[in-house]
Amino acid sequence: MTESTAAVAHQYIAAMASDDPGALLALFADDIVWHQPGANQFSGVKYGGHTVGAMIGTMMGVSNGTFALESAGAPMINGDLAVLPIRFSGKREGMEMSMDGIDLLRIEDGKVAEAWLFSADQIAEDAFWGQA
Repeated sequence: MTESTAAVAHQYIAAMASDDPGALLALFADDIVWHQPGANQFSGVKYGGHTVGAMIGTMMGVSNGTFALESAGAPMINGDLAVLPIRFSGKREGMEMSMDGIDLLRIEDGKVAEAWLFSADQIAEDAFWGQA
């Protein structure tokens, strides 16, 4: 349903921009599938809300709490899919990252069931996050 998809998309952006990790976790289906791009320590497919939440928490830790995501435009909705133009940034160990991206969400039963993330400069993002 398009209305529900739009509502969850707006809640997702608000939760990602907040300091409340519980608000974000509440939007994830228990069996969410999260496609994290690139070739860095966070890349790969993650399964389950707690796994995704732990990854985001580690990203915050690695960036000393500076990792941030904000809306860069209105969500675009097509049925149960939402495309969210975003801007994300962070600082760590003398490095800075700030770039545009796209989060593609599949919404099911009012929850984010699957997410694909895209970065404007994947090589720069990989360099920022580094390897495990």
